[in-house]
Amino acid sequence: MINDQLRVLGIDHPDTINTRANLALLRGQAGDPAGAVTAFEQILPDVLRVFGPDHPFTLELRNRLAWWRGKAGDPTGAVAIYELLLPDVLGTLDLAHPRTRAIRNNLAYWSGQAGDPPMR
Repeated sequence: MINDQLRVLGIDHPDTINTRANLALLRGQAGDPAGAVTAFEQILPDVLRVFGPDHPFTLELRNRLAWWRGKAGDPTGAVAIYELLLPDVLGTLDLAHPRTRAIRNNLAYWSGQAGDPPMR
């Protein structure tokens, strides 16, 4: 399917980008977190170009990239992504929004995994 989308729709079509993101997610869920990270990193420049930095799809893709980076054994890298992502999310959503809460929770989780226990 992805090859047909690339051929017919092109790399920048939202459907193609969505399929690529889904394949990256499935790769991680199938037990290849490093492959998921690589795939998300390859998609991110296209997502930024097509949707822009503040689009919900872009913010969620960055969230997934950070999550899978942590799952791939790099919790410090995940924290670095989340620390850059959180202010961008707060620029478009309020503190009570479920996506904002999820990003904050993920940042706290990976901070703990990286050896920095959450503040009490």
